Amino acid sequence: SEVARHCAKRGIYFCFETGQETPTTLRRAMNDIGTDNLGINLDPANLLMYGKANPIDALDILGPYVRGVHAKDGEYPTDPNKLGDEKPLGQGRVNFPVLIPKLKSFGFSGPLTIEREISGERQIIDIKRAMEILTPLC
Repeated sequence: SEVARHCAKRGIYFCFETGQETPTTLRRAMNDIGTDNLGINLDPANLLMYGKANPIDALDILGPYVRGVHAKDGEYPTDPNKLGDEKPLGQGRVNFPVLIPKLKSFGFSGPLTIEREISGERQIIDIKRAMEILTPLC
């Protein structure tokens, strides 16, 4: 909460990224901190890969607080000892054609950052394909 207050004094948002906690737990933490400069960086694939929530449903809880989005795709975990797999955008379970309009319904107009956590030529190909998928939705 000290960092959030420090940011608030300077007119800066302090954003939490979705991932290892449920949307409800994240909102509870924001309520407990209590400053009005808190926001969410929505990583829909993290919600799936950590087995925490369906990202579309998570917007019912987090939607008004989303300040940024990682455009990343993934799968729920099937092995209890591992995270779910990251996938190229459009090949996982994040339904971007539903997610983007729902974000807009909350007034979201912030950055949408394509994130692909691999390297090399495959990363470039996947990012270009993600652009093709996302551009008509935005």
